[in-house]
Amino acid sequence: MVPPASIPATLARRLGRHQALAAVCVLFLLAGALTLDDYGVSHDAWTQVAIGNAALDYLAGDGERAFDQLGAASDRYYGAAFEAPLALVGRIPGLDDSRDVLLARHVLTHLVFLAGGVFCYLLALRLFGSRALALVAMVLFLLHPRIYAHSFFNSKDVPFLAMFMVALYLTHRAFRRDTLAAFLLCGVGVGLLINLRIMGIVLFAAVLAMRALYPAFASQHNAKRCSWRATVGAAGGFALAAVLTFHASLPVLWTDPVGRFAEVLSVFSQHPSATANLFRGESLWSADGPPFAYVPVWVGITTPPAMLLLAALGAVALVWRGLRRPRDLPGDGPTRFGLLLVAIPIVTTVAVVVLGNNVSNGWRQLYFLHGPLLLLAVFGLREFVWVRRGPWLKAGAYALAGAGAAVTVVSMARIHPHHDSYFSLLVDRAAPEGLASRYDLDYWDLASRSVLGEILAAHP
Repeated sequence: MVPPASIPATLARRLGRHQALAAVCVLFLLAGALTLDDYGVSHDAWTQVAIGNAALDYLAGDGERAFDQLGAASDRYYGAAFEAPLALVGRIPGLDDSRDVLLARHVLTHLVFLAGGVFCYLLALRLFGSRALALVAMVLFLLHPRIYAHSFFNSKDVPFLAMFMVALYLTHRAFRRDTLAAFLLCGVGVGLLINLRIMGIVLFAAVLAMRALYPAFASQHNAKRCSWRATVGAAGGFALAAVLTFHASLPVLWTDPVGRFAEVLSVFSQHPSATANLFRGESLWSADGPPFAYVPVWVGITTPPAMLLLAALGAVALVWRGLRRPRDLPGDGPTRFGLLLVAIPIVTTVAVVVLGNNVSNGWRQLYFLHGPLLLLAVFGLREFVWVRRGPWLKAGAYALAGAGAAVTVVSMARIHPHHDSYFSLLVDRAAPEGLASRYDLDYWDLASRSVLGEILAAHP
């Protein structure tokens, strides 16, 4: 145990080893502070405020009446783990102006996004053992144009993405340590993740499946670790912690846990609020479920191409390594975890299509897939920088990553503050009508702020 007197020196020593991380955090904090009030207000903003206030009023003793005041019955099932603390901003004495309340919410949402980037760094550091690659992972996390813009005003999908990175970090930690305490903590993280969006069940199922496979490899690895007793204890503790955390953090379940949970599943598997999606020039009704091409195309045309290429290389390398030596997977933590990252986007996309989920407004409900994809991109970069011996391959990989980051920054600066409508160079812009006739653009009316600013400037 570290003596209390030495804690400041120990902390300073650890921070000294991560000066680049601190520099990136300061840089993005400064950029966020300078551009905070450039972003508009989504038409969902006050709905999210109402959801948080309803949860606080429920906790204060108002009971079901608090949720009955919401605009839609389905709103009561949105996770309160983030919206309730965020709603406290509006109850700070003296903070009465609606603009100040919304800007404060933007600040806190953006800070949660940056925290997700820090956990991305920590996870990559554990996976690759390299501060340089961990820093690349963090920059890739923060420099997705659309998601960066959403990190100011989207208090639904961006906190889920950030919490997904926390849960992935705790998942990797649990399998690395393989102790009951580690799996219990992982369960708490996954329970909060499911609270924010029911799609977190994907990671819940993945952790259980991965831990259940251990006994199949007992002949190759530690028998005690791979015993059925150890498996049941770890998996059972994880599942119990996740269920209890989810239940405790969603007040609407307290009166009827089983019945209300069934309603939560029903609402978010087929959300009652349907809308029209413009996709490849065709108007699709979201309640009908998306076609198979919907998610891959949206991810492909709104994600920087360099990251997609590196992610594809990383996925191929991981699958090849797993197929060549499948019985070594329990002892090969990075490859095993990498295959989980490969599986998450595939399983999620198939599930969304097969179940006919109500996905709308591009792929914002699936922004959490950005985490696995960027980590696969770092796997791809690592494959050429560390594993391959050719100097030209290493130089090419570094050049691709650097050029991709530079192009992304220039693109974001050029269209600021409207990079929530960013499209990559993979999109054909030759059509006479342009993008507006083929894909949804400013579906949350965020450009209203810029338009109103121009009107007021011209007609003060």
